[in-house]
Amino acid sequence: MLNLNNRDDIDDGEKVNFSKFTAYSSIVKKQTHSLLSRILLGVSIFLLIVLFLPWTQTIESKGYVTTLSPDQRPQTLQSPIPGQIEKWFVQEGDFVKKGDTILQINEVKNEYFDPLLIERTDSQINSKTSSAESYADKVKALQNQLKATRQERALKLEQTRNKRKQAELKIKSDSIALEAERVNLSIAEKQYNRIEELYEEGLKSRLDFEQKQSKLQETQAKVIEYENNLLSSKNELLNAVMEINRIQAEYENKISKIQSEISSTLSTQFDTEAQVSKLQSTRSNYEVRKGLYYVRAPQDGYINKAIISGIGETFKEGQKLVNIMPANFNIAVETYIRPIDLPLINKGDHVQIQFDGWPAIVFSGWPNASYGTYGGKVVAIENFISDNGKYRILLKPDPKHDKDWPEALRVGSGARTLALLDDVPVWYEIWRKLNSFPPNYYQQKEKSSEESKKNNS
Repeated sequence: MLNLNNRDDIDDGEKVNFSKFTAYSSIVKKQTHSLLSRILLGVSIFLLIVLFLPWTQTIESKGYVTTLSPDQRPQTLQSPIPGQIEKWFVQEGDFVKKGDTILQINEVKNEYFDPLLIERTDSQINSKTSSAESYADKVKALQNQLKATRQERALKLEQTRNKRKQAELKIKSDSIALEAERVNLSIAEKQYNRIEELYEEGLKSRLDFEQKQSKLQETQAKVIEYENNLLSSKNELLNAVMEINRIQAEYENKISKIQSEISSTLSTQFDTEAQVSKLQSTRSNYEVRKGLYYVRAPQDGYINKAIISGIGETFKEGQKLVNIMPANFNIAVETYIRPIDLPLINKGDHVQIQFDGWPAIVFSGWPNASYGTYGGKVVAIENFISDNGKYRILLKPDPKHDKDWPEALRVGSGARTLALLDDVPVWYEIWRKLNSFPPNYYQQKEKSSEESKKNNS
């Protein structure tokens, strides 16, 4: 043991030399301490250099493989009518061409059970068509009758107007004859008065006097006769006018009845033609429905899964029957980003993609150093948020990338995407993530403005 009690040999001002002690020498080694210091110094310098290296900001998200066009994606076939499965013509995994029959179904509604439904509908259409033609012929006959009645009315009115004109002319003739006879009566009265004076004076014989008296009476009788003729002519004129009014009323009644019958017949004809059109539409529906008894492939593809597989199973209209995958499609990736990252993504931006099943080493900040990733290009950005609270982005292969997407990719497999943004120092990125700041918006806006200027120019 060390004799530490004897402190006489040690001066107060001297420093103790511990190196002569074995325990101290075994613990402290100058060479090891110097090497550790150098290592720590080198690591510190390396980390300091790394902090100033460029780092690419990225937006990470997950998605899956899909197709670029909606008609190239997996689809389910439905039947627009309810039915019962009769027969399957394919198996799962079979390749079908457009128009190939996949399955046959039977009818389940009793109003379509009649096997001669179309033929009976044709018979009804023919009957109704003949009825409509009969009504059309009746309308033509009534129109001819109406035309004949109008012609007859015109002739009757013309005939009666002629009678009225004859009565008017006869009235004029009788009036003239009456006036002439009145003149004769005046002359006869004057002659009679002169003969009467001469007879009383004895200058004329009684025979002359009586002759003049007889002539006067005869002239008076003719005046009365002509007056009667004039009154008779006026009565004939009134009768002609009344006959015209009667003929007009009579034929107006006949014409109104014929027109009413024509309107009624036309209404029945139009109703029958409407029934014919309805039956023709029903027949077309029957033919279309008959063609729906066979479910056919809408395009070339592969039968993935029979959703309703049993023979004799019934289903409702619109129910899914079978799933089919199109044979020809353009591959794409569907991914989702957070709303906070949406302003940073634009159409045409480059995205790095890692597919499930393909080995990859990914450095999010150094895309050039990544291995096993593939290039993508943004082609569509959804304008409304999805049910998962994120926005949907659609990517297609980037033709500028040196690697083509794997040919063995299948629709529905997973994918991890990295949208490349600005280049910033590593220390800035560490500081941004420690403070939960978003990526650099301003640089992105500047890029967008530069791109818009280029497009405008």
